[in-house]
Amino acid sequence: MTRKLVIVCAVALLGACAQKGDLEPLETQTLPPTPTGAEAPPNAAELLELDTQAAPERSVELRRRSEEREDDAFDLPPPE
Repeated sequence: MTRKLVIVCAVALLGACAQKGDLEPLETQTLPPTPTGAEAPPNAAELLELDTQAAPERSVELRRRSEEREDDAFDLPPPE
């Protein structure tokens, strides 16, 4: 019984990841309104792009060796 359940779940998971079509809104839903100043409404690919503030680039180099931490004025002990 459990073997059949595992096989059915595996087939369902494999079938769910095989979709290759473009993203489109459901029939009952529409895309967001056109932003102010834009000539055309954004398509699905443009809506999926991350904003610069949502995924900023790393601006500091990672530390390669251990260093003492500086005192942090906001590192307070937990309340009692």
